[in-house]
Amino acid sequence: MLYDAHDDPEGATRGDLLAAYAEELAGVVAEFGVDGTVEATGLDRGTVEAIAAGEVADVRLADAATVLALVEDASPEDLAFEVRDHLMMEMVTAILDVDTIAANIEPDLTGQEVQQAIEGRTRLTLGELAAIQALVAERKG
Repeated sequence: MLYDAHDDPEGATRGDLLAAYAEELAGVVAEFGVDGTVEATGLDRGTVEAIAAGEVADVRLADAATVLALVEDASPEDLAFEVRDHLMMEMVTAILDVDTIAANIEPDLTGQEVQQAIEGRTRLTLGELAAIQALVAERKG
């Protein structure tokens, strides 16, 4: 799962996490092939090709979950919910609120945008997820 894709998520940087996400997702695409992944998921070819190439920063969590659902025993919606839920629990442990996260990550998001993304009310890219996850890990450490 994306939240534990890196061997040491507690000490991982945003770049480390993105590389781990890319490896996990590219492995699924390699297993099914680009054409097979497009056919099985209904995602657009450009998104699947980006994943295959390891370019996942702009891939939405919902699309990543759709790819992971090919090999996981859960729906894409459940997988995305699990990632967001795990992230919220980690935020509580690190004693971080959405405004603090927004002030300390790149990309430039407002606290409201961070909250909406974590709650699943707006898009959350893997680049944003990695930035948030890295900050949470840093603050917990």
